[in-house]
Amino acid sequence: MADSDDEPITLSSHALAALQEFYGERNVHADKFEKLKAAAEEQHDGQALSMDAFVEDWNESQFWYSDETATLLAKQLLDGVREDEVVAVVSAPSVFVAMKNLLNSANASSPRPKKVYLLEHDQRFAVFPEFVFYDFQQPVKLPPDLKGAVDRIICDPPFLSEDCQTKAALTVRWMSRPATQPPPRLIVCTGERMETLVTKLYRSLGAKTTTYEPRHARGLSNEFYCYANFECDKWRFRDGEKEKETAVESS
Repeated sequence: MADSDDEPITLSSHALAALQEFYGERNVHADKFEKLKAAAEEQHDGQALSMDAFVEDWNESQFWYSDETATLLAKQLLDGVREDEVVAVVSAPSVFVAMKNLLNSANASSPRPKKVYLLEHDQRFAVFPEFVFYDFQQPVKLPPDLKGAVDRIICDPPFLSEDCQTKAALTVRWMSRPATQPPPRLIVCTGERMETLVTKLYRSLGAKTTTYEPRHARGLSNEFYCYANFECDKWRFRDGEKEKETAVESS
């Protein structure tokens, strides 16, 4: 072997600076993640959790909601919850974190759900005891005790495709309480172009397009809609708004 082969590899100053920056950012995120993990494990009352430790991976179609949107959706999902009810958050971890904060800060006398589940593909969220691994390609490969057991569901399918939307809807229907009982409180957030398909997939659960438009922390080029099977002080059904507009115009 020639002597030149034993010479140490050196980096240019530019490459070295880029490498140091990479490791610096990685260490910062690792530190945040460890703190979040500790907070999740210890479950300190009143200790707010944050999505900052979870960097979005756009290749995995991860787009976190703004804090305002995540909190609003979590509040609507929990509104009027009973202590015997089960809540499932499907592919919407930012709503789950907002919900954890709401429940941790809630008055001790306030009703709390019996159980909360986070169905998510990203294993980083396994720091939470409520985590259940979820792959929409295997929509009902889930713990059997979830079947027909969930009273409140929010779902944000990761991809704007008919295949993903259909399989996510299968998961929602599989988890929902039987049709002989009142349907679960349901929120589905996804792209506007999925409207026809979404309202068809969730028709049996009474979901309709609402007037509320979710916002994302880093913005999103696709127009996003919120679909639900209930109205509240934050939204109304769009078809109802259209009927009112038609009535005004014809009067």
